[in-house]
Amino acid sequence: MSNKRNQHVVSHKDGWAVKGAGADRATAIFSTKAPAVDKGREIAKSQGTELVVHGRNGQIQTKDSHGKDPFPPKG
Repeated sequence: MSNKRNQHVVSHKDGWAVKGAGADRATAIFSTKAPAVDKGREIAKSQGTELVVHGRNGQIQTKDSHGKDPFPPKG
């Protein structure tokens, strides 16, 4: 089994956290959202997984895929 997990940026009592999907503990915690998104993107890129950014209310705001997209955009 692979330990590659999609990375989620979520609201945290101390600001914003980067968490692997299904993880109980945060990988990293930041006081503001922007560096949390940057760190999550860095991890997702290195693992070839997806970055999922949530708003304060928990709803997904954006997704940023860094894996092999089975349906890449045509252009």
